[in-house]
Amino acid sequence: MSTNRPAGRLPASVYRRRRLMVLLGLVAAIVAVVLVIVRPGASQGDEASDTAPPTPPASASATDAPATSDGVGEPEASEEPAEPAADGDPCRAGQITVEAVTDATVYAAGEQPKLSVTITNTGSNTCVMNVGTSAQVFAVTSGSDTYWTSTDCQVDAVDAEVSIAPGSPVSSSEPITWDRTRSSADTCGGERSTVPAGGASYHLGVTVNGIASADTKQFLLY
Repeated sequence: MSTNRPAGRLPASVYRRRRLMVLLGLVAAIVAVVLVIVRPGASQGDEASDTAPPTPPASASATDAPATSDGVGEPEASEEPAEPAADGDPCRAGQITVEAVTDATVYAAGEQPKLSVTITNTGSNTCVMNVGTSAQVFAVTSGSDTYWTSTDCQVDAVDAEVSIAPGSPVSSSEPITWDRTRSSADTCGGERSTVPAGGASYHLGVTVNGIASADTKQFLLY
């Protein structure tokens, strides 16, 4: 005669297996937590690098200025001043002014302008400078157009080293006569066209030894 189990109840072996699986899962979870904390295989150096605080950057003020005996930083040395100019030194650009000069401001029909230059030493020492025709450039312009340049067909250019005393202007010994024609290096041996007149406005600019006149000199041609 067989023994009947209550309806819906499983065998005892099934419950034992379930309890065993729950226990194994709990053990596996504990092992995983331990591994995360312990980190097997990590060296002490790694742990130190993970936990050590970063080194603060050095203060710029502590390294930029050298410390004196009392601990106060010394100021940076200033640049040495330029040596004072002496008489006979080459002229410096800052002590020379160049002025464009014409013999008139209005020229009647047929009159040819005479162009020259005045050089003034505004410094405190007598200086030496090449003011010869080899160092001079005269240019006549109108608007943005350059009509004539003294070096386009210049011949027999010469050097002239002169001493320029402070406050004693030096002027051209021989003015350049402009024939009121347009110049170019390609027309030195041929005819040149006459520039417009009838009250046309022109400007003279001069450069001597690389120093240009601060202003141009205006004149009119009729």
